Amino acid sequence: MSSISSTPPRSHRDVSHHNSAARRGALAAIILQQCQALQQAVSLMQKNGDILSHCVEINRLENEADQVSQQAIATLFDREKDPINLIKIKELLECLERATDKAEDVANVLETVVLKNT
Repeated sequence: MSSISSTPPRSHRDVSHHNSAARRGALAAIILQQCQALQQAVSLMQKNGDILSHCVEINRLENEADQVSQQAIATLFDREKDPINLIKIKELLECLERATDKAEDVANVLETVVLKNT
């Protein structure tokens, strides 16, 4: 019996696209986690809850997103050969990273409000 697979081997471009898609998914997951932490923090405002711990988590997630984004862009430039595709994916990665920056901005405002009212 032969162990010949009917699936063709992945091209370099397919592997690059898969890695990029995985990192975009990781950034999207971080954005979701930040949004959930923001929702929890905002809901605690009327209850005088522990908002600061959520702000710290949002900032931690933004730092994680910076690393994921930098790695994704470096990998993209190493592996993507199509300049149009490279530009599109790079723009998407930068947009996702900006979203994490904005979540951090909101957390900073929440933190300021909490600290001014304590």
